[in-house]
Amino acid sequence: MDDSAAPETQIEIETHRSVHAIGQAAWDACACPEAEDGGAPRDPFTTFRFLAALEDSGSVGPGTGWQPHYLSAKLAGKTIAVAPMYAKGHSQGEYIFDHSWAHAYERAGGRYYPKLQITVPFTPASGRRLLAKPGFESEGQSALIQGAVQVAAQNKLSSLHITFCTEDEQNAMNQMGLLARRTQQFHWVNDGYTDFEAFLADLSSRKRKTIRKERARANAFGGVIHMLTGDDIQPEHWDAFWAFYQDTGARKWGTPYLTRQFFDIAQETMRDDMLLVLAEREGRYVAGALNFIGRDVLFGRYWGCVEHHDCLHFELCYYRAIEAAIGRGLDRVEAGAQGEHKLARGYMPAPTYSAHWIGDEGFAKAVEDYLVSEARAVDQEIEILTEYGPFRRADVQEHD
Repeated sequence: MDDSAAPETQIEIETHRSVHAIGQAAWDACACPEAEDGGAPRDPFTTFRFLAALEDSGSVGPGTGWQPHYLSAKLAGKTIAVAPMYAKGHSQGEYIFDHSWAHAYERAGGRYYPKLQITVPFTPASGRRLLAKPGFESEGQSALIQGAVQVAAQNKLSSLHITFCTEDEQNAMNQMGLLARRTQQFHWVNDGYTDFEAFLADLSSRKRKTIRKERARANAFGGVIHMLTGDDIQPEHWDAFWAFYQDTGARKWGTPYLTRQFFDIAQETMRDDMLLVLAEREGRYVAGALNFIGRDVLFGRYWGCVEHHDCLHFELCYYRAIEAAIGRGLDRVEAGAQGEHKLARGYMPAPTYSAHWIGDEGFAKAVEDYLVSEARAVDQEIEILTEYGPFRRADVQEHD
């Protein structure tokens, strides 16, 4: 692949096979300038340490279908913007599904793969994808997109996809000619709750009773639940969680996306960014859920178990996450992709955004028409799901 792109005015665009070529200081100055005070980044997934852990562990790179081509934009020799970009040999691990696009394109005689993807691998969490230093947002974002499109066009690639971006980024890219796509997932929103019971008080009586029963059944599994972060997470905890992750990955994707080494590296560089919830029974860890901690959001990522216990999945993944978010004063919990079962547990539908460049004009027009219809369906689904949410109506008085 030709990894060059012509500079836009005085801004120089480069692609890099390793995030280490850009460097942690330059990357994080664009990705998480708010963390310079020592606090948590808004988005732990776009930090240098997370992307480097993926790369250094072999979770991305040769043989994975995720080949790094990180973008940087420089002005007067100084990095003003970066983006996590990958050449993709498949559509796995993205959670914004374009398999039908690929099949249609290839049935028409085209070659859909490789394509370019600006995203965080294996991570359906919304956040900035065009990472610009404060003060350089407009020119940095514009340069990154123009550069990425140029790399795709020069290499005769079928498409460029920017997934789980912010709504503002999508709007800016749409104005630049990229196609806008809207999908949805489920988020729990903290309405200033002081504890879990305060959250339950906002639910209808029936839903409130259901959740209390589920929590009682889950906590009667015959063991204890540990909430671990930072130095409290020990190697034996990762050994247990790796077994859970392998089981879930084998059933969902055929092969787990992350390597075992990823968790060891993450323990070294990101242990304060993670909340590991483990269920222990008779001296053995039987189930677990892994969350990542942002400045305002708790991101639920992985779950697995080696024993089935009634409602334990709901307890570890959803209810303990809500308690942790309330305790930390976080604004919301993002519980990952899909799962309408989250609705009954207080996780409401929320839109997610992506943008797409298609090289073939005819195919681009067909995709555009599809996206218009899809957006209407997504909006209708969000409206219907919201109506069926568990929260009580303001005009209805209820008692337990």
